[in-house]
Amino acid sequence: MIAIVDYGAGNLFSVKNALDFLGFESAISSEKRQLDNAEKLILPGVGAFPDAMRKLEAAGLAGAIAAMAREKPLLGICLGMQLLFQWGHEFEKTKGLGLIEGSVERIEAPGLKIPHMGWSDIKKGAACPLSDGIQEGSRLYFVHSYKAVTDMANISLYTEYGGLVPGLVFNGNVFGCQFHPEKSGGIGLRILKNFGELT
Repeated sequence: MIAIVDYGAGNLFSVKNALDFLGFESAISSEKRQLDNAEKLILPGVGAFPDAMRKLEAAGLAGAIAAMAREKPLLGICLGMQLLFQWGHEFEKTKGLGLIEGSVERIEAPGLKIPHMGWSDIKKGAACPLSDGIQEGSRLYFVHSYKAVTDMANISLYTEYGGLVPGLVFNGNVFGCQFHPEKSGGIGLRILKNFGELT
């Protein structure tokens, strides 16, 4: 079973609908016991980094999720991906979950609109299970003003928007999608399927 973490800052139901379509058993939950019993976790997120971290901490989930990620696959989506890093710099410097080395910083793209919103072509970086079968030039749907800054060894898919923008990051069994796989058509569903089939 895949548990979708409910901490008051996520686009929960579109993720669950995508998992239902793919035939994966899933549940939306904020209960640590149910999250602990799940085979895999998905951490969605919309909004601002500091507010989301405060909500995770207030729910007693920040430390619990970090501990669970040492034992089972975890996928962060959009803001949920950003929370996987050590630090966020949205409004104020905020400590993240620290599961992937790096920080989250505002996109600097002179002459381009911020937020980066819409369909973008992707390029492939380091190999990881979630990008298996994804071709360069595929298009994925992004909506964000901040991006991860991390080593290329942690970046499996990326796009260009005033510079390199990581799309799919990973560290061991921790994965993060800056794009919305649940809104990215067949390519996004393939990435979710790859996650659901991890053993």
